Amino acid sequence: MEKLLGEASSSAGPSNCKLIDHFIGMGFSKKMVAKAIQENGEENTDSILEALLTYSALESSPQRQHHNDSDHCSLECEGSFLDDFSDIDSCSDNEKIMNTEFDEEEKLSSLVNMGYTVDEASLAIDRCGVDSSLVELTDFICAAQMANVADAQLSELPLEVQPKLKHSYSEYAKHKKRKLSDYEMWTKNNQNGFEKRLLHDDDETIRLPNPMIGFGVPTEPCSTIHRTLPEAAVGPPFFYYENVALAPKGVWTTISRFLYDVEPEFVDSKYFCAAARKRGYVHNLPIQDRFPLLPFPPQTIHEALPLTRKWWPSWDRRTKLNCLQTCIGSAKLTERIRKALEDYDCEPPLSVQKYVLDKCRQWNLVWVGRNKVAPLEADEVEMLLGFPRNHTRGGGISRTDRYKSLGNSFQIDTVAYHLSVLKDMFPGGINLLSLFSGIGGAEVALHRLGIPLKNVVSVEISEANRNILRCWWEETNQRGNLIDLADVQQLNGDRLEQLMSSIGGFDLVVGGSPCNNLAGSNRLHRDGLEGKESALFFDYFRILDLVKCIMTKAQ
Repeated sequence: MEKLLGEASSSAGPSNCKLIDHFIGMGFSKKMVAKAIQENGEENTDSILEALLTYSALESSPQRQHHNDSDHCSLECEGSFLDDFSDIDSCSDNEKIMNTEFDEEEKLSSLVNMGYTVDEASLAIDRCGVDSSLVELTDFICAAQMANVADAQLSELPLEVQPKLKHSYSEYAKHKKRKLSDYEMWTKNNQNGFEKRLLHDDDETIRLPNPMIGFGVPTEPCSTIHRTLPEAAVGPPFFYYENVALAPKGVWTTISRFLYDVEPEFVDSKYFCAAARKRGYVHNLPIQDRFPLLPFPPQTIHEALPLTRKWWPSWDRRTKLNCLQTCIGSAKLTERIRKALEDYDCEPPLSVQKYVLDKCRQWNLVWVGRNKVAPLEADEVEMLLGFPRNHTRGGGISRTDRYKSLGNSFQIDTVAYHLSVLKDMFPGGINLLSLFSGIGGAEVALHRLGIPLKNVVSVEISEANRNILRCWWEETNQRGNLIDLADVQQLNGDRLEQLMSSIGGFDLVVGGSPCNNLAGSNRLHRDGLEGKESALFFDYFRILDLVKCIMTKAQ
């Protein structure tokens, strides 16, 4: 390869160097460009590009991974990827794709930069192998962290309790008795329940449906569905927990077991708006008599962003955007796409089309001029997610943080459809406990449904997000009470009992997004909530079960 590089560099004058720079500017490595020119000649640029894309595909293929070749595929030219890729928040300044191969040192550095410890990263690489992708390594670390949570709980159990772990959670839920006057007894009982649910010895996994329409969506015909909730899930309060659908194996099974064996409802928000957003929801809400928010939001890219229609090429057949992420494509990427297209007066060759479309799908780029693509503006993301215009604008929040907050939020129309069943139940208003509230997705959804917010206790670590919710609360002239907390650990039994005594209990406990740590994403952004990101789900269950305990005691 060094010989090829030397020949390519020395056999021609400035035109050859310009050609090399052109393809390097598109993201290919210098060695790969030199090899393609050597094999195809410098006159046929289409053949050179096709060869480069072929090399990239071969570099990332399983067969290629078995060889110890020193040539690496460019990080910017992955041969192909799933549209679902965007559900894994691939957000780094240099646009590294999560499943691109790095050597051991680079992978270790990348994992540490994502918020993992050196020990966690080293163990993952050692157990999974150097050839494992970053996605596989983060999945391993998440699984290990979940196991550590279980081990920590188990170590505190009395020895005489541990043999009982062989029973299923349903048996435990049926027979457990709490001394409601003593929160220490609650803690002891639920530590036992934690372990029974997590250490269940079967290997069943919850499979994602296709199409992902849950118990029905307004735009798709669906047969009448009835479900029976487990006994432990019935009764106040209502609960609603969200996480990304494309989680590692076993994660949704674990979530379901902890939340009283309720099966998740998987829904893709592309049935509600112009952008996909695959999420799972575990809840005990009724599923009959739902209704959507009106008017319906725009359903296609051109309906949502009509000014893009003028410049949209016929070979870009996208009608929906992918999942809205916590970051956007860089200016360098859009410049590379412009350079890749500017040499062609008519339609570019298929190889160029594929390169451009892959990047447009990955980063949700839209057409804003001739050969010009651009990332979505923050106010466009707000609109697609169902938030009011300028919901995240101003108040000291940076543009980067706006994208992070929006990328971690609910899709309002989807969530409102699920929560719509509460409108007739609570005509006088609702008491809401919102855990890991983000920018107030649940609050906005309930408000848009016309359900008065009597009392809201919101727990969110980000001060910027708390300010956004507080500003929205004041701008919409809410008449209820908003109590915001920064630390989930402030909600112990005594604090919860005090709050519930003053407001009369909670009608709904919402949580999940932006807590997507069980999916191995958002490591950097959600770092700091007790320093154990994937333990946030267990905090959600802990608090929910405490609320149920206190409300049972008050009856």
